[in-house]
Amino acid sequence: MIQYASDWTQQAKAELLLVHQTIILAPALTDNQSRQQITQYANDEALKKLTTLVRKLIPVTVEVSFQVSESPLQFTLTKLLAEKFDNLIFAGLKGTGLLKKIFLGNVVLQIIENTKNIIVAMPKEISAFSHEKIFVAVTDKHPLNLLELNKFLNFIDKENTRITFFYLAKPYEKTKGIEIQLKYLSGLFADKFDTNFAIYEGNNPFEDIKKVINNKIDEILVVQKGSRFLTDQLFRKFLINELVYEGQTPLIILP
Repeated sequence: MIQYASDWTQQAKAELLLVHQTIILAPALTDNQSRQQITQYANDEALKKLTTLVRKLIPVTVEVSFQVSESPLQFTLTKLLAEKFDNLIFAGLKGTGLLKKIFLGNVVLQIIENTKNIIVAMPKEISAFSHEKIFVAVTDKHPLNLLELNKFLNFIDKENTRITFFYLAKPYEKTKGIEIQLKYLSGLFADKFDTNFAIYEGNNPFEDIKKVINNKIDEILVVQKGSRFLTDQLFRKFLINELVYEGQTPLIILP
């Protein structure tokens, strides 16, 4: 994930901040002074390890800073996001095999639910950033946050990028209204990107979308927070488990 974020940072000419929450292990009856010393030592050691890791993974040309603290991760993020910058939050997804039924880790879920910012949920073992194909899931009940989508696209190079706005239709669902919406979205961004739209419908929309999103590293999947893609168990199982865990598809969650 660090390499992926670093690669993206270079392309977007952005700054990279690595945030780490240190878990403090101290006896329950430890006095305040000793606890502070233990905390400081733990933070220092965590910073050393993080710095060593960065030297191995990130080119020296990338501007990197660190935020290491025992404070809860959500508290730290809220404080950082109060600054007036456009941000992407990268969060790594863990778990394959027997753990694949845990579609999103608890920490990532908490960040998604409690943070009003664009989240990049990263599958395991992906390092090379690519934006050739961006798939944006559209729903009828939760309209896309166009302001945040624009912010996200500002981090994307316009060259060699194709955006597909798509909708997964249930069997026998009337799609005229959503087709109009998809056409509008496709046209809205056509001056900056190569855009198109698609409706996948039939008795097995899951298999239809799998034919399009092929679990390749040059694909990015964008969903809207609160949409059925994140709440409905069936869609969640397919889109997150299959595309992210078993594939190499970064998942972008818009607030």
